[in-house]
Amino acid sequence: MSDRPSNTVIALQATALATAGTVGFAILRIFDPNVAGNVFPKCPFFALTGHWCIGCGTTRAVHALAHGDPGLAFSMNPLVVTLLALSPILLGWHWGWRPRAFRPLMSVLAEPRFWLVLLPAYWIARNLPWWPFTLLAPV
Repeated sequence: MSDRPSNTVIALQATALATAGTVGFAILRIFDPNVAGNVFPKCPFFALTGHWCIGCGTTRAVHALAHGDPGLAFSMNPLVVTLLALSPILLGWHWGWRPRAFRPLMSVLAEPRFWLVLLPAYWIARNLPWWPFTLLAPV
């Protein structure tokens, strides 16, 4: 039996992702998370600790992408912007599109130990007060 999802499952997943992406894009085109009193929730981790979490800056990064500013988006959350750029490849791989050129990348990204090291390291690094780590914190 193949690990590849059926065409119906792929179509439903693609439709759900396209719908969520379109709605999210529209919301972030209309509402600015950078202004006081915006509709977006504040990060509870940052509110409690004063430190950046892995996701801090994501809403503002996606807002910047929705307004065509990838440089600003990258300065808000480089990890999320990088993962967003990789998401078409990841989705294609999940849906059965598996070009040989992407096998080395996918072998790393499919390894749980990679994420168990990357995510805590990124979380710690973006809170260090020295250059170049300060580049990881949202501006």
